[in-house]
Amino acid sequence: MTALPAPGDRFSAAPRAMTRERMRWYVDAQATAVANDGKPRFGGPTIHDDDAYAISQGLPGIIADGMVSTNWILSLLVDSFGQAAVHRGRLKTKYIRPVYENDALQSHAEVTSVEPGETGHRVVLKVWCDGPDATPVTVGEAEVVLRDA
Repeated sequence: MTALPAPGDRFSAAPRAMTRERMRWYVDAQATAVANDGKPRFGGPTIHDDDAYAISQGLPGIIADGMVSTNWILSLLVDSFGQAAVHRGRLKTKYIRPVYENDALQSHAEVTSVEPGETGHRVVLKVWCDGPDATPVTVGEAEVVLRDA
């Protein structure tokens, strides 16, 4: 992004389908990270990877880990603001609805304020991820500090 955004500016990512494979990555990544031995691990059963377990917990099937939609929002921020979104940014999300296999999700951000600072501008955004029928499944807020050239 080259121009400073203004309040009301909106950014949206292309819709993505929540596939079983994407849901599985998060379950396995957690087990692999905990093992920390360089070998892939397969976690479970959880509500994120095992249909029978999810049904036994009262769900109609497996649901996505909330971090998937959070990461998709972060990806939108990086696409919109570059590495400043990661190095000088903050993202806080809340999961308000479950995401099921094959749900199409779309991430959005809207600038709510732009405040000048000593070294740049602090951009505050409302962020959210829509599920089917444009119903929000994840909501939150973000900040990015854009340094002056």
